[in-house]
This record gives sequence, structure tokens and C-alpha cells, in this order.
Amino acid sequence: MRNLFIASLAVLLLSACAGVPLKPDSTVPLAKDVDLARYMGDWYVIAHIPTSRDTTAHNAMENYTLKPDGSIATTYRNRLNGFGGEKKLLTPTAFVVPDTGNALWGMRFEIPGTSIPWPPHYEYRVAHVEPAVGSTPYAVTIIARSQKDFLWLFSRSPQMGDIELARYTQLIASWGYDVTRLVRMPQQWPNSADGSMPLLGPHRDP
Repeated sequence: MRNLFIASLAVLLLSACAGVPLKPDSTVPLAKDVDLARYMGDWYVIAHIPTSRDTTAHNAMENYTLKPDGSIATTYRNRLNGFGGEKKLLTPTAFVVPDTGNALWGMRFEIPGTSIPWPPHYEYRVAHVEPAVGSTPYAVTIIARSQKDFLWLFSRSPQMGDIELARYTQLIASWGYDVTRLVRMPQQWPNSADGSMPLLGPHRDP
């Protein structure tokens, strides 16, 4: 019965999400010629338009690791309802859409307890990248969506000044986003609840 339920759920979810488009053309831009080697590594969420599961997120971080087949192993960690709250871990896989300058990704999750992907193409748009000085890794990035429903502003540092954040907020607004929905991510390291430091790198325990 449980297997039948999971199979039925999978069919419904895949049917609902199979039409989620990956749109090279959108009022939300794609960054030009993203260097994946410079993009990989650890990022702190500075601000976001959250999904329903992340409305109380604290200390959110994301790691991208390029795999030999060209896909990108993604590790997202946060705590819910406070710095001492429940730890959450997601490990989807991203696939770069060809001929988009490495800026349009399809993110694939899996239904827990199965190997069924859900959804097959959850759109991630690398809408902006900002390099540090010289050839060092990108310093700031914004991942957006053509639907203008969710958004993540990332930095290599867990903190960002108000003036800098206001500049990125203005940029995001120029793409047609409702920036009144943009929420600053609480980031505090060492973690005030338990003294822990950021858990860096890919796919470790939460």
C-alpha cells in the first residue's frame, strides 16, 4: 500500500511539475558567460524571497560542487525557527542548460525514500554574478526565476552592509520582482545558540 501511495504521489507531482519551463528568454536576466569553476564552493544566503519551507530559516548556506559529468551537486543547509532550531539539509542536483552561458540551470530534487526526481526541471537562473578582485571566485551572486516567485542573494561572506544590500535590492526590483517580499537572512557565526561554525563543503550531515 505504501509503495502504491508513493508511486501515485510521484505521478501526480511529476505531472504537475513536468511543465515547469526553463526559459532562456525572460525579463529576469541571465548572467553572461558564468565561469563554473569560479562559481563553485560555499555561499551564504544574505536575503531571499523564501519558499514555504524556508520562511523561518536562519544561517542558511549553499555549496555547489562540479561533478565529472558536468552536473552540479548542491548542498543547502539551514536551521528553522532560530539559531538553535531544527537543522535542515537538501541535496539536489543541478544540470546546466546548454547554450545559456552556464547561467540557466535545471534543479532536480528527489522524493524522499525513492529515486524519483521531483521536479525534473526546477528553474534556477544565475541572474547576476559579481567577481572579487583579479581571478578570485565570484563574490556575490543572485539566483532568480522567470516566474519571479523565489530569489536568493548569496555572498561569500555571511554579512553584507545595508548600502550594498540596498543596491542589490534595487537591481532585483528592476527585474520586476516585488522586493517587499525580500527577507534578510539571519546570519550569526559563531552560532549564538551552540557556538558552532559554518559547516562548509558538499553533502555532509546537517
